[in-house]
Amino acid sequence: QAQLVESGGGTVQAGGSQRLSCTATGLSFDDYVMGWFRQAPGKERERVSWISRSGQTTLYADSVKGRFTISRDNAKDTMYLQMNSLKPEDTAMYYCAAGYGGSWKSESNYKYWGQGTQVTVSS
Repeated sequence: QAQLVESGGGTVQAGGSQRLSCTATGLSFDDYVMGWFRQAPGKERERVSWISRSGQTTLYADSVKGRFTISRDNAKDTMYLQMNSLKPEDTAMYYCAAGYGGSWKSESNYKYWGQGTQVTVSS
């Protein structure tokens, strides 16, 4: 059974850094494009970043561009999100997702989702 498990969340001060991980089991990890999404309280879930199967192509939401870096290690079946210069508005539950392709903006293109890891940025 395919499963995605996020880790690395917690509380950090504004301006700080945090690295999230997403480990996949039960699926052929390098067959999937991967994405990070987040959902803040009272808001809709939004896309954060996307990475191709090989890791050579990445995409970012404008709100995190230049501060966040997505990467993956296919040998470890793991994807990462390095978050720097964190802001209080980055506070959210962060989810990873695996899909076969299509527009990275559409949640319907992702087949598997993790349960999420909470990131709280204090001011």
